[in-house]
Amino acid sequence: MKKIVTLGLQMMVLAGLSVPATAQTVTVTAKPLTDSDIALLRHDVQAEKVQIITKTMQFTDAEAAAFWPVYREYANEQQKLGDARYQLIKDYAQNYGQMTDDKASELIGKADDLDKALLETRENYWPKFAKAISAKRAAKFYQVDKRLILMIDLELSTEVPLLE
Repeated sequence: MKKIVTLGLQMMVLAGLSVPATAQTVTVTAKPLTDSDIALLRHDVQAEKVQIITKTMQFTDAEAAAFWPVYREYANEQQKLGDARYQLIKDYAQNYGQMTDDKASELIGKADDLDKALLETRENYWPKFAKAISAKRAAKFYQVDKRLILMIDLELSTEVPLLE
């Protein structure tokens, strides 16, 4: 739980950096992400997600036996969406300096499609999780999962520069 609080505080600090402070404006400069940065980030995030889910959910042995196989399938689907998001970020980076209206529209369309696919994945897996550990316990997992997704999105958003 301490790690969750620490990570949450770090995210709040990051979020606070982009907000004007009294009479000053704070500018956040993002550095470009490399392939190895992304691979390391994804590995670390997945390991932390499993740890956070385990600590938060406090599964019984029976729940764990039913939950983790479904979660692995779900995580594989999320990984595919993560691969597509990574490609989208790379496409954005390659076009950042010479972004056209057409390319910007294309990238936003792809980003929206990824958001829809994530929602569809969550909807498709809901009955599987509810069957595995009960609807109430699955709802708690979905709350945790959504918070983790939001934290990852926040972290990514601080790393990807805004268009000029």
